Order: sequence, then C-alpha cells, then structure tokens
Amino acid sequence: MTVTVRVPAKVNVQLAVGGARPDGFHDLANVFLAVGLYDEVTVAPSDSLRVTCSGPDADQVPLDRTNLAARAAIALAARHGVQPDVHIHIAKDIPVAGGMAGGSADGAGALLACDELWGTETSLPELLAICAELGSDVPFSLVGGAALGTGRGENLSPLEVGGTFHWVFAVADGGLSTPAVYGEFDRLTAGTEVPPPVASPALLDALRTGDATALAGALVNDLQPAALSLRPSLAATLAAGTEAGALAALVSGSGPTTAFLTKDEESAEAVAAALTASGTCRTARVAQSPAPGATVLGA
Repeated sequence: MTVTVRVPAKVNVQLAVGGARPDGFHDLANVFLAVGLYDEVTVAPSDSLRVTCSGPDADQVPLDRTNLAARAAIALAARHGVQPDVHIHIAKDIPVAGGMAGGSADGAGALLACDELWGTETSLPELLAICAELGSDVPFSLVGGAALGTGRGENLSPLEVGGTFHWVFAVADGGLSTPAVYGEFDRLTAGTEVPPPVASPALLDALRTGDATALAGALVNDLQPAALSLRPSLAATLAAGTEAGALAALVSGSGPTTAFLTKDEESAEAVAAALTASGTCRTARVAQSPAPGATVLGA
C-alpha cells in the first residue's frame, strides 16, 4: 500500500514581524494564503526510514532525518508507539528554499500520509500540535486556505476569502536561509523600537471581499528589506514585474521568490512572460489562491 498527499505552497500577504524574543523567535502577525503550486508526498512501507526526491532542485533537498518529512514521520510514530519504517518520496514543484514553505509543506504532507498509511487516525488538533513542533509554517501547510498566524506563526485563525486571487511567482537562482534573513532583520532594526505585530484590518477586509486592487494596496512584508539587503538583485525582479503590469509586488516570506499580484489570469500570464524575458529570474510560475491544504489523493 502507498499513500499520496498533495500539499500547497503559501504566500504571506502580510508578514508583520516583532522584535526578537528571548527564545530567538519573533512574534508575528502572519497572514497566510495557500496557492496552487503543489508538492506530492508518497509514503510506502519499508525496512527502514528513507527519503527520496524528484523534481526541480531536488538535489538541494536533504534526504536524511533532518528533512521535515522524515521528522514528521518520526514524530507521528513516536506519538503512537510504532516504528517510522517508511519510504517517503517527495515530488517537488514548490521552489526549494524559496520562501514559499516547500519544506513545511513536505512535513505536513508526510504527516497526513503516514497517518493514513498506519491507520493511526490522529485527530486534527493532535496533527496540528505535531506540526507546530516541526516548524512555524507547518500547521498552515496542513490546513491551507487562508489564515492569520500569531505567536511565531503556528497559532492559526481561519480567514474568509471572497474570491480568487491571481499570482505570478518569480523563482530566483539559489535560495535564502530563513534564519539568515531574520538575523539581517535584527541587524537592520537594532537600536530601534520594533512595534508589536498586528494584522491589517484593510488587508483582512480585502481578502474577505475578494478585492485584488485593495489587497494590492495592503500587501506588506517586514522581512523584505532584510531579503533585499542579502540579495540586492531581487530589486530588479520586483521592478520588472511591476513594470509589466502587476498590481503589487513583494518578496514571498523570507525569499528569494518574489510574488506579483495581478488583476486576472490573462494579466498573470503576461506578467510571467515579461518576467521570464527580463532575465531577472530563473523562471516565473502562475498560480491562483486560495488553495486547499494537505489532501490525500489516493491510497
């Protein structure tokens, strides 16, 4: 028996970041939106735990027990007193180390797939608790849709979305380390008073009404200056997408993927073509949101 789970990427339409906490994390007001770029995680019984990966930049994905998918299997097995003897195969389509929670998606996908394979029937609250132990973005990868993440992003409140939003994601060469970007945020804000993070009422209203123009005016990412400091070339990508007609542009999460909101599908295709032709990114992908969370495709 094998089980395959499809799990989405995410974009942060608001990422408000507070100052560093004593534990090294930052309090966030993190408005997640799941987008229709997916990894597929397949699990099957095996003599031991092993991870394989295929797809774009698969060679950059760790295949040992540090992989979030492997860690998810280990955590679920420990919860139920079973051995994590599974072969986990990840078919990548979410950019690797690109600020779109690809690793977190794989963790959530493996967790749901193993629960199905082993018949452990873990409740959603238990699954979310395991997700939170694995990483700040993993709970949202499990549930998808749209949500406000507080704390370090793991405490989720579902949000209403009143329409479909059209996006283009420009994939950069290489990745950016999330800890490095947060470290640069701390450096850039040193000596200043960082306000407590709060969700934007205007942004939440734009999501609820499905108003792309209003959402464009409310997009914000407090990590963007840090990402641009570490990767100045991203400024040219942001400019190219804006000049091509995007309603708004921002760095996705900790980067280096950049996200462009457009008014409709036709505009998204045009912006993607212009970005590809600009030479400022490796490739450009079109996707819609919101998208469902981790979903079992078949067993």
